[in-house]
Amino acid sequence: MNDSSRQDLAFLRGMTGRRFGRRDALRLTGLSAAGLALAACGVQGKSVARPTSSAQVESEVDKYWSGKVKNGHIDFANWPLYMDPKLPELKEFTKRTGITVNHKEVIQETTSWYAKIQPQLAAGQSIDYDVMIVTNSFQLTQLIKLGYLAPLDHAQLPNFAENVGERYKIEAFDPGNIFTVPYASGMTGIAYNPKYVDTPPTSYAALWDPKYKGKVGMMADSQEIANFGMFALGIDPDKSTQADWEKAAAKLKEQRDSGIVRKYYDQSYIDPLAKGDIWITQAWSGDIFQKNLSDGTDLKFVIPDEGATIWTDNFMIPKTAANPVDAIMMIDFFYEPDIAASMAEYINYVTPVPAARDIIVEKAAKASGEDKKTLEMIASSPLVFPSDDDYAKLRTYVTFADSEEHKKFESVFQPITTS
Repeated sequence: MNDSSRQDLAFLRGMTGRRFGRRDALRLTGLSAAGLALAACGVQGKSVARPTSSAQVESEVDKYWSGKVKNGHIDFANWPLYMDPKLPELKEFTKRTGITVNHKEVIQETTSWYAKIQPQLAAGQSIDYDVMIVTNSFQLTQLIKLGYLAPLDHAQLPNFAENVGERYKIEAFDPGNIFTVPYASGMTGIAYNPKYVDTPPTSYAALWDPKYKGKVGMMADSQEIANFGMFALGIDPDKSTQADWEKAAAKLKEQRDSGIVRKYYDQSYIDPLAKGDIWITQAWSGDIFQKNLSDGTDLKFVIPDEGATIWTDNFMIPKTAANPVDAIMMIDFFYEPDIAASMAEYINYVTPVPAARDIIVEKAAKASGEDKKTLEMIASSPLVFPSDDDYAKLRTYVTFADSEEHKKFESVFQPITTS
């Protein structure tokens, strides 16, 4: 990107201000009873064999993309507050390509979004969107298994190949990035308030420490607490069995029944942590970064020795999309380092493009005042740019073989936070 384009992006963004990530506007993908019902009614369909060889992938790609052309428009389904509302990146894309983008913040929760679009996709009908953002989850697994997503033509994704970190090219939920590529990621680890916790925690054992009785926060989301229970026992969630789930649930019940947990939180843990109502908690990396940036707090986030959770929100193209060529052009555009940097500056979650850091450092050198301070903070934060050592310790959520396994998982962990 030339200097003129960078200046256009900066102008469209305006002055730095309070950042809101999409998790300010939702609860992660935890399934309440209502959510379970939605999920259950939206998983029927016939599984489609996933291509297992490069020849099969190439055949599926050729079959889907043959004859498809640029149409000049994209309908984009996203989460609330997951892009600067001034849409500087999309305006730059339109300026360069002539392709207009109708960006809608219509995804409020993974389960309800899946329940909404699944009947249309099953019937081979358009969902009125050409690209959407979905978190790695049971619902994403279903979208892939039931054949609802277009196989991505990586020949049209040169920026992905060149600029995206290797960590995002080996995702267990979509090996080979056949159907998905990353939009942004975040981590679930331990946060603490140093006013009350003198020794930085290095292990999940801290969340079971009696000295923090009544001052520990945990999340209400089943996937999140399950991972922590397994981490505490040295179990890799993505390789776990039902027997492992039972062991982790027993560990979490021990924590609950001993009175250590003050409350099981959704997004609302961040203010109690800052005020001292809780001293140490499960936390999302972006929340901690944003709270410190906006309110001047000094909350700390750590990845314990046993590891932590990484979740990824992903671009994907529904197989019934009207404008897939335009959509894949836009997806690849987001992997230009300048564009990735611009996104990271606003949403403050982990960018899949490591080179974005150099762009932000360069901008910080030219900035002044609060803008300079903010850009330096973003560029130096391991919550936006994790180190290789951090990535090596990160694990994903449990991957479910089918809906029955998913229901079993929920039956094991959901009662911990609701009983």
